[in-house]
Amino acid sequence: MPHLELFQTLAISLALGLLVGLQRQHQNARIAGIRTFPLITLFGTVCALLAQDFGGWILGAGALGTTALLVAANLMQRLDKKVDIGQTTEAALLLMFAVGAYLVTGKTAVCVALGGAVAVLLHLKETLHQAVARLGEKDLHAIMQFVVISLVILPVLPNQAYGPYQVLNPYNIWLMVVLIVGIGLAGYFAYKIFGDKAGTLLGGILGGLISSTATTVSYAKRSKEGVERETNYNLIALVIFIATAISLVRIIVEVAVVAPGTLAIVAPPLATLVLLMAVLIVLGFFFKKENAGRMPEQENPAQLKTALVFGAIYAIVIVATSAAKDHFGNSGLYIVAIISGLTDVDAITLSTSRLMTAETIDQQTGWKVIMIAALSNIAFKGAMVAVLANRALVIRVASLFGLSLVAGLLIVWLWPEGFVLDWFGE
Repeated sequence: MPHLELFQTLAISLALGLLVGLQRQHQNARIAGIRTFPLITLFGTVCALLAQDFGGWILGAGALGTTALLVAANLMQRLDKKVDIGQTTEAALLLMFAVGAYLVTGKTAVCVALGGAVAVLLHLKETLHQAVARLGEKDLHAIMQFVVISLVILPVLPNQAYGPYQVLNPYNIWLMVVLIVGIGLAGYFAYKIFGDKAGTLLGGILGGLISSTATTVSYAKRSKEGVERETNYNLIALVIFIATAISLVRIIVEVAVVAPGTLAIVAPPLATLVLLMAVLIVLGFFFKKENAGRMPEQENPAQLKTALVFGAIYAIVIVATSAAKDHFGNSGLYIVAIISGLTDVDAITLSTSRLMTAETIDQQTGWKVIMIAALSNIAFKGAMVAVLANRALVIRVASLFGLSLVAGLLIVWLWPEGFVLDWFGE
């Protein structure tokens, strides 16, 4: 087995063990929890690796050893309910036995990394237990929904193109759903950790990771709840603007993941707009008087309904993009970008990135399509603020968004073709 593939196998083994251990720990299982399950899972993986060289009896012996641990734990529980039934030490001993054996015939670096991971896992007992204890039923539900989206649905989807223009690949479409939901879920759990303590900067960053549109709507509505002299509209406008800037950074990350070969063309103009917005954010902090308050409650981004809606939008956008290119050329792509950007800039970003990789769209046109979609999304959020927010907030957001839109349009118009390649070479 190649070195990288071996690490990937062990990483998957650890992740699956942690996943099941998380659920058991949350249910207060006494025999095995957040640490024992990953240790046992890794033990099985190492036994299987050893069996490739020494025969299947090693795997059988490992299974018998694990069974013996469970039998002993249950016997102890029957004899004395006050006894600590934890089997972490026993599982760690079995695993380290297997690591030591594998060290003879396997990769030294793998064994060293595995031994270090076991030591850290044992050391983090209190930290892991406290982290699990802080999880509510809603949080565990979000994790399990993401498991369904990523580990149950994705593997069974056909990896084959269907439909008009042969661009509807169920596996690839759902993979984009997993990517977007994963980013949102990471922001959601960061919000769960920092939400009560989130200041202006962190509140905007978390809002951009979860959903900049939802953050805009939440703060716009909130601006009407307070008395004008008690509401710091500069701070609320800044949170909305930071979330919007982070949504552009998120676009760059999505392109880097989906179409890394196009990043040298797509990232520089987007990064230039982000830099200009960052300058406005820094200037905005000079008018900061007080904290903007607690972040509004964020919704779980791993809802299956949300995933299905995004998947449908992504499929529609990728077909519409291909059709527009076929019938109207580049001008049709820009119209699709404007319309799609009003609803979901992630969908047009991912679809355009994949079409650029497939060379259906040239890269110079592709980055402009993504930029126009992003600008359309900014304009849409500005319109929502105008409808939902207090007049004082509308003025501040309109100033920030207006400058950003003008800068973005100038970048689309004036950005020199091949600028990055001229400086850094192909």
